[in-house]
Amino acid sequence: MARARNTSVLVLASGSPRRLQLLEQIGYPPDHLAPAGIDETPLSKERPNAYAMRLAREKADVAWERVREALDPLNTFVLAADTVVSIGRRILPKADSYEVAEACLKNLSGRNHRVMTAVVLRGPRGKVRERLVETRVKMKRLSDKEIADYLASAEWDGKAGGYAIQGRAGAFVTGIVGSYFNVVGLPLYETEALLVGSGFKPSVATDDAETVAAQ
Repeated sequence: MARARNTSVLVLASGSPRRLQLLEQIGYPPDHLAPAGIDETPLSKERPNAYAMRLAREKADVAWERVREALDPLNTFVLAADTVVSIGRRILPKADSYEVAEACLKNLSGRNHRVMTAVVLRGPRGKVRERLVETRVKMKRLSDKEIADYLASAEWDGKAGGYAIQGRAGAFVTGIVGSYFNVVGLPLYETEALLVGSGFKPSVATDDAETVAAQ
């Protein structure tokens, strides 16, 4: 049975369980999930910050088009985010194989890197608000065994830069400057600021989020 909610509807343009959990953690459980499958290939000479923002905007646009016919556009908010790990201007991929994850970890070993998350919120009437958050992370020098053991855990699967700071890789991090939650995948302070600034009022209680299938 449905529980009480206000008239605002939040759509998360992501299938990431981490982002879903983080939104729930701060009291903004989404009403709908609308994962946006887009081409995530970086453009030639595209900088990491521009890349993150472009993907977040595209995800928000795709999700908005998917739900706008079914939901009231005057009360619907679509939230999208994209997280990028970079060394200098070099964008590290989202690890989709053992080999890619291994290459990422070897590149990150003993080095500083940046984690950037672009957050885009499309509010009523399609008004767009954006934030780009950067965190600097230092990783210790990893032994071959540490890399092999981490790869065996499969925590790297689908993760930007081939690691998840909230898991076993947290023991690899020797320093962090900026938002920890940004590295997990969603900067909480900035995300809430976007929602509050756009006039979104969270529900007191809600059902589990429904997934909106791609058309």
